[in-house]
Amino acid sequence: MAEESGSASHGAPHGGDASKYLLLMSLGALGVVYGDIGTSPLYALRESFVAAEGLPVTKENVLGVLSLMIWSLIVVVTVKYLAFVMRADNHGEGGILALTSLITPANRGRRAGVRWGLVLLGLFGTALLYGDGVITPAISVLSAVEGVAVASPGLESYVVPAAAVILVILFSIQRKGTATIGAVFGPVMIVWFGVLAALGLYRLLGEIDVIAAAVPTHAITFFTTHPKLGFLALGAVFLVVTGSEALYADMGHFGSRPIRLGWFSIVFPALLLNYLGQGALLIDDPGAITNPFYAMPPGWAVVPLVVLATLATVIASQALISGAFSLTMQAIQLGYLPRVRIDHTSPRQFGQIYIPSVNWALMLGCVGLVFSFGSSTNLAAAYGVAVTSTMVITTILLYYVMRERWGWPQAPALALSGVFGVVDVAFFAANIVKVPAGGWFPLLVGALVFTTMTTWEHGRALLAARLHRGELPVERFIGSIAVHPQPRVSGTAFYMFPETGATPPALLANLRHNGMIHETVALVAVRTASVPRVPQARRETVHDLGEGFVQIELAFGFMEEPNVPAALSNIVSPEFGFTMSDAVFFLGRESVIPSEVPGMARWREHLFAFMHRNASSAAGFFGLPSDRVVEIGLRVEI
Repeated sequence: MAEESGSASHGAPHGGDASKYLLLMSLGALGVVYGDIGTSPLYALRESFVAAEGLPVTKENVLGVLSLMIWSLIVVVTVKYLAFVMRADNHGEGGILALTSLITPANRGRRAGVRWGLVLLGLFGTALLYGDGVITPAISVLSAVEGVAVASPGLESYVVPAAAVILVILFSIQRKGTATIGAVFGPVMIVWFGVLAALGLYRLLGEIDVIAAAVPTHAITFFTTHPKLGFLALGAVFLVVTGSEALYADMGHFGSRPIRLGWFSIVFPALLLNYLGQGALLIDDPGAITNPFYAMPPGWAVVPLVVLATLATVIASQALISGAFSLTMQAIQLGYLPRVRIDHTSPRQFGQIYIPSVNWALMLGCVGLVFSFGSSTNLAAAYGVAVTSTMVITTILLYYVMRERWGWPQAPALALSGVFGVVDVAFFAANIVKVPAGGWFPLLVGALVFTTMTTWEHGRALLAARLHRGELPVERFIGSIAVHPQPRVSGTAFYMFPETGATPPALLANLRHNGMIHETVALVAVRTASVPRVPQARRETVHDLGEGFVQIELAFGFMEEPNVPAALSNIVSPEFGFTMSDAVFFLGRESVIPSEVPGMARWREHLFAFMHRNASSAAGFFGLPSDRVVEIGLRVEI
């Protein structure tokens, strides 16, 4: 078994403060990690009967559906994700993109074609999470606000506008960052899970026989009795585990121990009690199926519960939005998306970021879904397809990690991933039938994002190939400078160019047009490592090339901000030294022109050219001082 690690645990206190630290991290995990899965009781049981239209609300059927829910939580969340998937960390970071970075074409140099297929599979799973990021806030907030109609049916027409207003407010405050409100996330979710448990226990005491749903034979009997309806119900039963990927994706922020502690001590018991309580209510009153969650409390408690549920769903939505920001930053660093503006909203916590373009795109999508679908029941038809697809992909990638990272023999790796795969495929098959009713939406979003990511990655490779065509090796260039000295000016010139051993086109253009070079010329290549963070001691590599030229390689993790000036200032080398007041940074600014040259489909060439033209400046992305940057234009046909 692989050793566990977690970036959140790095530097954690020891001794008497360790328990306090663990509790604080577990509290934070409740507010971020478990928001999505913790708000599923609002709609999951109801939608299980709605999906299986015609399924009578009888005691046997209630026990069968509840048994499916309980064992889904056990197999998918407890066993698959908490026990195994979270061990497949990339230096403490989790999430499908981090998992994909463990499966690279160069990994062990074997079957590169298979590797690239796995990488593409991981990218598609990543793209699907954007569809989930649009649907989750919409269905969560909408389902919470629908409780108003239970308390006062006359207000039903205001549900959709109110949900839209809440979503607009939620996205509008994202630029302030979550640091200022993060302190209340955990306490609010503790209250939420406490209320879930109390409501469940309140109803459970009236129909204690519902505990029998914990026996898996009820799920088996339910399927044998209603095979078709049971299959349809399974598509909605999946709603109880839709937050599972968040457990893995947010591991780097909190570490595995706090996440597991929160699950076993608070979240799982509260969810179990609430689902059983809803089942007990339905056995006693089948008519409550219209909205069993809000039928659980006494009448006077419905309005306060709506307020609390709305807070909980806002927190759940916040987690998905923040996750989309982190996912985008990782994709940019790994070269799968163009550079965009990224604002860091906290001086102390690196993960607190805000990406305006992603934020407003998610807001438009969420509000559009609320008005288009009109209710959480209708929106539930669009939910699940993307998440189940991602779960299947995670299982496939996990198999390769078991075999090659953990060194497992093929038989146990295949057996365990096979069990997970059967469950995942069953959920996927039950959800794929939702495509005509709305499941097409996350697939469409995923396809668009996947096309964007693969087009950008392939376009960058073509652009690099065009730039390198006829390139001059840097040794030959420096040799020509030694034979034919050029006028030198004082100061240090940094030429940002990703390929070592080659002369940057911007350097050649500058020499050709200005007829001079600087006293010290540093060729800077920035690398993104396949690990989340690179230690400072291994950040820089400096090679003296002679004649005042040096080659500098800077390595950053895919979760790090590539601040080039800060990294250069930390270099301590006898071959190189500079002062920022005498430094100037040269960048190549390529104008990409689609052409008939073979490489990509013409429409993809135009898409790449559009993305390249609208990408954020490399100067801003690398943190270069704007008053010391010179951009040299280059026209490149792809």
